[in-house]
Amino acid sequence: MRNTAAFVLACCAALPAAAQTVENVEYGPRPYYLIDQMEEGALKDQLTQCMGQEGQTSLFSIGHRGAPLQFPEHTVESNVAAARMGAGILECDVTFTEDLELVCRHAQNDLHTTTNILTSPLADTCVQPFTPANGDTSASAECRTSEITLAEFRTLTPKMDAADAAATTPEAYLQGTADWRTDLYSAEPATLMTHAESITLFQSLGAKFTPELKAPSVEMPFNGFNQADYAQKLVDEYRAADIPPSDVWLQSFNLEDVLYWIEAEPEFGVQAVYLMDEYDTEGYSPMDAGTWPNTMEELKSMGVNYIAPPTWMLVTTSADGEIIPSELAVQAKAAGLEIITWTIERSGPLKDGGGWYYQSISDLTDSDGVMYEYIDALAQDVGVVGIFSDWPATVTYYANCMGLE
Repeated sequence: MRNTAAFVLACCAALPAAAQTVENVEYGPRPYYLIDQMEEGALKDQLTQCMGQEGQTSLFSIGHRGAPLQFPEHTVESNVAAARMGAGILECDVTFTEDLELVCRHAQNDLHTTTNILTSPLADTCVQPFTPANGDTSASAECRTSEITLAEFRTLTPKMDAADAAATTPEAYLQGTADWRTDLYSAEPATLMTHAESITLFQSLGAKFTPELKAPSVEMPFNGFNQADYAQKLVDEYRAADIPPSDVWLQSFNLEDVLYWIEAEPEFGVQAVYLMDEYDTEGYSPMDAGTWPNTMEELKSMGVNYIAPPTWMLVTTSADGEIIPSELAVQAKAAGLEIITWTIERSGPLKDGGGWYYQSISDLTDSDGVMYEYIDALAQDVGVVGIFSDWPATVTYYANCMGLE
């Protein structure tokens, strides 16, 4: 895999257009496993009837950091796997290095859990050195891309995002992968990417783009680089690669970033996605519009056309135990907003309620078979136009079966 992916990165820009696509979309066994776990009913029958279908790439299926259920996130290998599972849109979460180069990381300060930095010569760049667990105090560290150059970033080895809070050594701290994930695809060093390299790779795979501008961990401006510079540099790298704005869905949790793109780069801003983390607001409820920082109509009037709340904010349960749209979902559609949601396949086994992503339907979540009921409600009742997944085959299978392009 590593040699193949590296070859794609090195040469894909020179390949003819016909050779720059994924020829065969493959689901693997997981969708069939999930269908087998479902309760009998019309949806299970419909999904079962699609078991002989030919896999097709779908824009409804979005690779969340690639395919990090099993591959180290934001690597070449993770994204190649996602494309092979039919993800029509791929994500690079974007942050910056000390020399202001854009790289793919979920957070500016996650190197201590996503790479080997703590056991590398760059350990002394960490803003918080490794501190071992001691009694009731967990092990900790914090390492940032903003403390290293791009050249130094390239020397790191990516790994599954995990840490052992009980560790007493840096080596042990780098372990801790959840038992429902795997280190099987981390045996050979995976390949880190800059944002510009992700553009080249995703284009070679026939995928479209949804970069997320991550909140800096450093005070801005940083080395003269302010937030507007940061948001603009992201767009500039698509312009430099001659990518059509219609192929790009810029994302940010910071509404000001979205409004900047709408004003400064309207061709890109028309598809800019406002990621919603308003659930952190005290008293917030997706069922009570009086608790929302902005109404859906207000967001639309600002020029926002896409919102992306987490899955649980978009649904609730009815009195008779059905999954139905939340008040947020109802008002978003009434306001003419398109909805994308996150994240399927990030919760592990669902037999005990599903955790954070299933909190609004936890009473109904008692087996992995609920996953396709959830996806179906989001697609058919809420009307989302795309779902992020840590294992895109799950969403791709559903999209192909239902004719969602």
